[in-house]
Amino acid sequence: MAEMKSPTKAEPASPAEAPQGDRRSLLEHSREFLDFFWDIAKPDQETRLRATEKLLEYLRTRPSDSEMKYALKRLITGLGVGREAARPCYSLALAQLLQSFEDIQLCDILGQIQEKYNLQAMNKAMMRPTLFANLFGVLALFQSGRLVKDKEALMKCVRLLKILSHHYNHLQGQPVKALVDILSEVPESMFQEILPKVLKGDMKVILSSPKYLELFLLARQRVPAELESLVGSVDLFSEDNIPSLVNILKAAANSVKKEQKLPDVALNLLRLALKENKFERFWKEVLEEGLLKKPSFTSSYMCFRLLGASLPLLSDEQLQLVMRGDLIRHFGEHMVVSKSQNPLRFIPEISAYVSTFLEGCQDDPKRQFTVMVAFTAITNQGLPVMPTFWRVTRFLNTEALQSYVTWLRDMFLQPDLDSLVDFSTANQKRVQDASLNVPERTVFRLRKWIIHRLVSLVDHLHLEKDEAVVEQIARFCLFHAFFKTKKATPQIPETKQHFSFPLEDGNRGVIVSAFFSLLQTLSVKFRQTPDLAAENGKPWTYRLVQLADMLLKHNRNVANVTPLTAQQRQAWDQMMSTLKELEAQSSETRAIAFQHLLLLVGLHLFKSPAESCDVLGDIQTCIKKSMEQNLRRSRSRAKASQEPVWVEVMVEILLSLLAQPSNLMRQVVRSVFGHVCSHLTPRGLQLILAVLNPETNEDEEDNVVVTDTDEKQLKHGEDADSDSEESKNSESDVDSEDGEESEEEDRDKDVDPGFRQQLMEVLQAGNALGGEEEEEEELGDEAMMALDQNLASLFAEQKMRIQARHEEKNKLQKERQLRRDFQIRALDLIEVLVTKQPEHPLILELLEPLLNIIQRSMRSRGSTKQEQDLLHKTARIFMHHLCRARHYCHEVEPGAEALHAQVERLVQQAGNQADASVALYYFNASLYLLRVLKGNTTKRYQDGQKLEGANIKSEPKDSEVQTTSCLDLDFVTRVYSASLESLLTKRNSPLTIPMFLDLFSRYPVICKNLLPIVVQHVAGSSRPRHQAQACLLLQKALSARELRVCFEDPEWEQLISQVLGKTTQTLQTLGEAQSKGEHQRELSILELLNTVFRIVNHEKLSVDLTAFLGMLQGKQQKLQQNLQQGNHSSGSSRLYDLYWQAMNLLGVQRPKSEKKNAKDIPSDSQSPISTKRKKKGFLPETKKRKKLKSEGTTPEKKAASQQDAVTEGAMPAATDKDQPPSTGKKRRKRVKANTPSQVNGVTVAKSPAPNNPTLSPSTPAKTPKVQKKKEKLSQVNGATPVSPVEPESKKHQKALSTKEVKRRSSQSALPKKRARLSLVSRSPSLLQSGIRKRRVARRRVQTP
Repeated sequence: MAEMKSPTKAEPASPAEAPQGDRRSLLEHSREFLDFFWDIAKPDQETRLRATEKLLEYLRTRPSDSEMKYALKRLITGLGVGREAARPCYSLALAQLLQSFEDIQLCDILGQIQEKYNLQAMNKAMMRPTLFANLFGVLALFQSGRLVKDKEALMKCVRLLKILSHHYNHLQGQPVKALVDILSEVPESMFQEILPKVLKGDMKVILSSPKYLELFLLARQRVPAELESLVGSVDLFSEDNIPSLVNILKAAANSVKKEQKLPDVALNLLRLALKENKFERFWKEVLEEGLLKKPSFTSSYMCFRLLGASLPLLSDEQLQLVMRGDLIRHFGEHMVVSKSQNPLRFIPEISAYVSTFLEGCQDDPKRQFTVMVAFTAITNQGLPVMPTFWRVTRFLNTEALQSYVTWLRDMFLQPDLDSLVDFSTANQKRVQDASLNVPERTVFRLRKWIIHRLVSLVDHLHLEKDEAVVEQIARFCLFHAFFKTKKATPQIPETKQHFSFPLEDGNRGVIVSAFFSLLQTLSVKFRQTPDLAAENGKPWTYRLVQLADMLLKHNRNVANVTPLTAQQRQAWDQMMSTLKELEAQSSETRAIAFQHLLLLVGLHLFKSPAESCDVLGDIQTCIKKSMEQNLRRSRSRAKASQEPVWVEVMVEILLSLLAQPSNLMRQVVRSVFGHVCSHLTPRGLQLILAVLNPETNEDEEDNVVVTDTDEKQLKHGEDADSDSEESKNSESDVDSEDGEESEEEDRDKDVDPGFRQQLMEVLQAGNALGGEEEEEEELGDEAMMALDQNLASLFAEQKMRIQARHEEKNKLQKERQLRRDFQIRALDLIEVLVTKQPEHPLILELLEPLLNIIQRSMRSRGSTKQEQDLLHKTARIFMHHLCRARHYCHEVEPGAEALHAQVERLVQQAGNQADASVALYYFNASLYLLRVLKGNTTKRYQDGQKLEGANIKSEPKDSEVQTTSCLDLDFVTRVYSASLESLLTKRNSPLTIPMFLDLFSRYPVICKNLLPIVVQHVAGSSRPRHQAQACLLLQKALSARELRVCFEDPEWEQLISQVLGKTTQTLQTLGEAQSKGEHQRELSILELLNTVFRIVNHEKLSVDLTAFLGMLQGKQQKLQQNLQQGNHSSGSSRLYDLYWQAMNLLGVQRPKSEKKNAKDIPSDSQSPISTKRKKKGFLPETKKRKKLKSEGTTPEKKAASQQDAVTEGAMPAATDKDQPPSTGKKRRKRVKANTPSQVNGVTVAKSPAPNNPTLSPSTPAKTPKVQKKKEKLSQVNGATPVSPVEPESKKHQKALSTKEVKRRSSQSALPKKRARLSLVSRSPSLLQSGIRKRRVARRRVQTP
């Protein structure tokens, strides 16, 4: 950053010198200071605030009159810029500046604003910026907080705002609004002085605009005596003023349409009406009879917001007036008509208002209860318009909550329809249907909503704090869902509850669904806070079962809605006894899981007795056998082959329970299966796999019925089942897709030859087709009528057939969706088995079934969302829980041969796939089986490894692998060698390089056996692409430390020699690539060669590399020509870099390329190397930096120096004696590092080869970035860069030019452009001190 000059007061410049003076004043400020003003106008608020803070800090730390004047000038100028978003930014910055520097006079700033933006001298084009500049200037003075303290400035601002208020077309009511804001903060004495100047005594003017009325209301609030003396005694809510108030409120509503907020004038009118006891007139005549007579959406929303804002201000009587009037009915109609996706729906705003009200009156439960009942009583033909799940209920205190629950219960039992604020929409009024207006329908809709509201209340309750309310709701739902009263008894309070309207079966079904939804909610809360459960730490489900058992015992007073048979009652009693036995073993987690299953199935006994009775008996049998088996501590199977094992029966029960659309049931099934999966048998696993494999038996799948009736009844999702929601979404998608097809397309699509034949017969029978002889004959009226009748009947039959086909198609689609949902749920059992019992032998039987699901789903990819969910879940289980598990099966000795055959089968299937992603799953499965077969020998390998290549014998290691594990190394090697041959020979193989790299990294012994195949394909008759793959595979394998420990030193050197021999064949054609595959082969072979060279140098192997040095030197000129011609663009430069990496490893350093000046760079049309596209735009002349005069080097001299450098570039490096004297620190470092490299004890740099090629003198100039990259690449593995020998003068000149180019490129703003380089080179900021200045001055003198 340039240094700032000391501020000096300059005399006023003449008009002719004004531009020159502005330019000088601009240049004397730093770039950092000027950038603040650009950031202040940016749209990002954080950027603006940060820039403002930095500007203030800058002015505080560096006080300067010139910079302060310039800052004020820029901020005042910004008040009237053309960008409307930037004006408030400059206004805020000016306000903060005035607030920080109080010595600045506000009158002076206001004078500068009026001088810059003169209202009298403005023309039509500058009218709008001038008006806004004055307005934002006044706002800046006000926001500084100093305006109310400065009387003179305040009076000037008031007069200015008064003038601005006349320009309504541009400023609307903003000047008056600003005036109201200012007057609301001034002292009363000053208010009294200003009021006559801003407010006229004519009420017509006051009632003509919302802003003037707001000013009137402010004066009435602060200085009522002064206002009365000015205007007189005014009754604002008189009959004459009501129409004016209505018009003002309409205008105010339209003015805040974009902001979507309540106008201040409306709330102030409400407060004034409450203060003067005119609230009823204001609410009825102004709002309900005025604004809502012909309501617009802006007026309606203003009334709704006024309703919410008025809740804390009203008394109980006024609340009753508001909540039972026309406005509340209009609000209810809006809630019904507006759709949930409508952004203008008012439910979020009214919820915020009600939440604020309830939170503010926690000490007044009566008011809370009154408001909740009032909003609940807004009904549309009996159905409340508010949602059942309303979050505002969490703000109710305990007393208000208890009262509200009691009111809901009483309204459910004995609905008081007269207390409801009921309404019908316009469409409902048009439909004259008497069945829609009967009380029974109203009661049904009201009861359905109430039961869901009761259940939703539990979500916001604390189980410990509100336990009494939770118990009351749970008992109410259980009793009225499954029982009815025969005779009242004091022991059961629910028997004293009587219905004024009989409880219909539809309501009973809703209560049943809501009850199980309540169980889900209580289960989730019990799981989250187990200490807050019901009494004695027992779950709420157990408590409800005890209540149901007590109700069953009182059969004289209570009767079941669905009577239980003797067998079903016996099953219930046995269940209760089993629960007591499990309660004695409650310390075991398995007993708790069985207890939850019994409780849930026992409660389902009241819903579906016939089905649940058999399931209860089977569950109890399985539980008893499981407990007996646990006591014996044996894993013996059932001796009788006719009787199935208990765990198989349990698996069948769990699968049948999974078919129910209940999330709670799904969680319980997962928990139970997690405790019994350790006893799983092969047949039990096949029962699960039969569900997942649809190809086994279609008839069995058809027998699986997944019911979703319960979920359909829960309209608002109280029974939160994620799977059923997914099925609903998919069903709606299918219905929408089917509905998009038009009937004409369906008819054309479904026309069959039979229908065509029938149509032809009908037409021929009616002589409608005609022939050559009957062309002139016409059909009579009777014949036409008969033909029409026959055609109508024929087409009606065809339409019925088409409809039947569509219904059958939809039925099949729904069955398929239910099947997929059931399969997704069944995968839960597989996931539990894999995570809970990873060492179970049956885990190995899951590989191929899961792979079949993945393969089948990948084939039908993107068909439906359910298919994608099934695929994602199966793939996640397979990869994350199975293949990457830490534990695995260790009992595989009896089935080792079968596992080896499975490995071979999986590898072959991976090679036969059409998709590489599917092949990856099969290949990972084979690697998992290798891990299982290998056992724990991996740890022994790792313990015996050494990082360096030591004397490690491979034969004992191999024998150890074969004796200590079940892995047949020879067999596995043959299997993977065949797949590796397939990868390196087939044109389109699904196998990939990462698959085998994974194999090599996990099993280095197999990698050792497969390396000869890879080496064989490095060269020879293989395709170039396959050779490149072999080189890549070999390069990664040789770099692995795990592989080195498997080789002895002679074997390792022999392998390296074989690799070098194969690469020699490919290096013969280096630089002659024509196709993309050949070019990729060259890149891969050089990467492999670099890896081998590093291994040879690191391990000091006795391998002769002299032949490679000569071969690579012979390819230098060819590669350089390809680089110059731009063959393969970036790939050619990459090849050239890899070539010099190899040469560096052999001891030959890469020569330094000469950098050219910007003016010597050839144009885009002549340059062989593509340059970046120039950036658009330009810099103003005042911001351009002048370039120094060019150095005293002619193009002839520069070309000669480049020629000398190029010809000497490939020569051996000189010794320290031949080096020129040092000229700097970097030079000294280069000299110190200038030591010759050796390869196998022979100094390569000192003995130049006779055929040492020279670099072409036409080498194009490299950019500094490329040069830096090449300098880094020349120092790989400790190789020191050696610079070619040059004359001292030329080296000195080159060093200077190189330093200057680097300095210019780092400090220039745009170094890529030649035109800007010329400007940057002349910049005075680049001058250095000392000897550097003298050299530059010398060059200036020498320049003609």
